Amino acid sequence: MPSVLVVEDDQFVRSALIRHLTEASHTVRSVGTALEALREVAHFRFDVVILDLGLPDLDGSEALKMLRGITDVPVIIATARDDESEIVRLLNDGADDYLTKPFSVEHLSARMAAVLRRSRAAEGRAASPRVIRVGGLSIDPLRRRAELDGVELDLTRREFDLLTFLAGRPGVVVPRKELLAEVWQQSYGDDQTIDVHLSWLRRKLGETAARPRYLHTLRGVGVKLQPPATPPAPERPA
Repeated sequence: MPSVLVVEDDQFVRSALIRHLTEASHTVRSVGTALEALREVAHFRFDVVILDLGLPDLDGSEALKMLRGITDVPVIIATARDDESEIVRLLNDGADDYLTKPFSVEHLSARMAAVLRRSRAAEGRAASPRVIRVGGLSIDPLRRRAELDGVELDLTRREFDLLTFLAGRPGVVVPRKELLAEVWQQSYGDDQTIDVHLSWLRRKLGETAARPRYLHTLRGVGVKLQPPATPPAPERPA
């Protein structure tokens, strides 16, 4: 059964989460501070962490960065903050999903199930030893390492999964619904999520949507990854 760490300082909310998750057959541990959370993940293996941002000792966003330094466990942010720029920053810092308080236990269950599916799918892809090569891109799913022209790319987990999925289908236009289903393990979602991650990925590949090299968006259709076109050889003088 999945093991969950609840990081929440509000005793009422914390008790409600523990009760719900236990009734759903999860193994639950809980703490009320960021430092306790770091100690927990250092000593125990969890399948998912539910992280509140308003912690008494350390802001949850800083705790997230510290967690990412020692573990790749999926993290769902639970927050009363709904500022879009902050949510984007948290996703970029390594959060796997977020919930805005107040939320229902059914909503939490659905988000947890999606995150766990994504995590298992990523582990399954990582088990494949095959190195994927597309043009100057080299992607090693087993080591979760990607290089462009021999230089290692600094990718978040979601960026790596998106790049690997597209690179495994070079030249194939992948619909956005398929990306949501396969990379995010969601049957529905906001296209902005895909656009944000594509934008980050393009930046790290040294390209833009206006001047693409590897990532090409077909408006209203989907996205494809293909090697850059080889410039024609110069004609030899007669």
